[in-house]
Amino acid sequence: MDKKNTLIGAVLLTAAFATLYFSPRSGPNPPAPAIGPQPPPSPAASSTDPAILASAAGAPAAAAALAITHPNSAFAAIAGESRSANITTLGNSFIEVRFTDFGGAIRDVALKKYPAELGGTDPFVFNALHADPLLAFVDFPGLDRSVRFERVSATSNEVVYRAVLDQRLEVTRRYVIAADAVDKTDPYQIRHETTFRNLTDQTATPVRVALSLGTAAPTNPKDPGLQLTTGHSTGDDQVFVTRGDLESSSGFLGIGAHSAKPAVTSAGAIVWTSVQNQFFSSILTPDEVGSGMTTRRVKLLPGLSDEDHNAYGITGVSHFDVKAVAARSEAKLTGNLYVGPKEYRRLANSSVFKVDQDKVMHFGFFKYFSQILLTLMTWIHGWAPKWGIAIILTTLTLKTIFLPFTLPSSKSAKRMAKLQPEMALIREKFKDSPPKQQAATMELFKKHRVNPVGGCLPILLTIPFFMGFFQMLQSTAELRFAPFLWAPDLSAPDTVAVILGLPLNIMPLLMGATMVVQMQLTPSPSVDNAQMKMMKFMPIIFTFFCYNFSCALSLYSFVNGLFTIGQQLVINRMKDPVDVPATVVPGGKPVKNVTPTKKRLK
Repeated sequence: MDKKNTLIGAVLLTAAFATLYFSPRSGPNPPAPAIGPQPPPSPAASSTDPAILASAAGAPAAAAALAITHPNSAFAAIAGESRSANITTLGNSFIEVRFTDFGGAIRDVALKKYPAELGGTDPFVFNALHADPLLAFVDFPGLDRSVRFERVSATSNEVVYRAVLDQRLEVTRRYVIAADAVDKTDPYQIRHETTFRNLTDQTATPVRVALSLGTAAPTNPKDPGLQLTTGHSTGDDQVFVTRGDLESSSGFLGIGAHSAKPAVTSAGAIVWTSVQNQFFSSILTPDEVGSGMTTRRVKLLPGLSDEDHNAYGITGVSHFDVKAVAARSEAKLTGNLYVGPKEYRRLANSSVFKVDQDKVMHFGFFKYFSQILLTLMTWIHGWAPKWGIAIILTTLTLKTIFLPFTLPSSKSAKRMAKLQPEMALIREKFKDSPPKQQAATMELFKKHRVNPVGGCLPILLTIPFFMGFFQMLQSTAELRFAPFLWAPDLSAPDTVAVILGLPLNIMPLLMGATMVVQMQLTPSPSVDNAQMKMMKFMPIIFTFFCYNFSCALSLYSFVNGLFTIGQQLVINRMKDPVDVPATVVPGGKPVKNVTPTKKRLK
């Protein structure tokens, strides 16, 4: 039974470590993705077909067959800004939105509450480097980012652009910036309306248009880009595509290996689409569902090799089917664009966002634990001065709540340790009959009120919350650049020095030290050498895995360990109400049952 408990714990820890290393690297694969060159679309399927464009706008096919950039290459190229572009800037206390008349779209969005660098004053700019401006038409000759729109009007919170395609199709684009505090409106949201007006006496053919969701790039030079992701919701489920899904991969032991993909396309009804990096996201929520989404890599640093993944960002486009426009009539494409931080409390506000829009946080398998932890931590931070203190108080709150479960478990483990001599006699007596050995052991446990799986309960309670905390830290913008003690940024390792090229991170070392002390104090239910050796290495292995992760994760584990040490000190000094008699060992000499510790066993 001891070996079974150890095996269960080892399996749980192995699963946790595997999740730590592999969950950030990939998301759920989209259903039936279309990769690379696709079959010719139907007449109403794509705006990149010259004949369709000519039919829709009434232009000759030769005029519509302009230079078109199909997503057939390995990656998209970065787009340069025309020096003659006219920039219109609108904003509120949270964002500064810069519009360009080329494409009549959003060039970039500066987030005033979030600095670009630690200790800096310049705001972080989303879509600073991009394949296309936000909400620009993609692969639509005559209306894309290479075409200058006329600015019709501009106020303090609204701008309107207009373009006419071959004197037959008038396109008007209107943008409204949210005020700082408006009911049922978020200050990071931009209202968008595009109107297609048929200027002819003939019905225009339906077309599919694609709107850019912007380009997400790493947030700093040390960001490996594991969180560069696009996502969309079907209303019932959410699908995420990471940059790693587009890169060539040898898989895990050959499982899931694939070559580089130029694009991943998902089709079907889509209620929102997003592009995001670790802390910030753009989310397009149309008033009417879209018809698909395409994800591609973007070469951000042309000087680097094509094989260097650090040179890439990720971009996405959302597809919409525009219905046939009757003569002298119009059709509209409307929706809300959110460009801002990935704050769970904000995105979970169902009165402003779609019900499932908070899933853009991409918490993964342990999402419920992440949501509980983040909600509790955010509530505590409402009256705690620093995020580090909020993490400590959150940890102590959870440990206090779980006391009714962990205390009986620890007491049971203490009793089991006292029963080791009797268990050794049972194993010796029934060594040739495992069924009888197991029955006698269970009878012994029952007699002395020992739960044989009680030692696994603390692990079962701790691992989901540890993993939930880890997943939460991957995308929580609130912790970015949040200082605590010697750590300038809770969302990054707390490196205080670099010695011989190796970083010195204090918090993971403190976490490992508490694990060693905790093992010394916790009663050992077994004297099996293999188990003992494995347990000795667990603090080292755990410290190694967490060494370069966010120091907030180590802070959580460190406080958790301190609480457990204090709890175990109290339990070890408590008198056990259950009497465990002395055991007679071979030779007839009674021995006093004691609670062995790691130190005594040595």
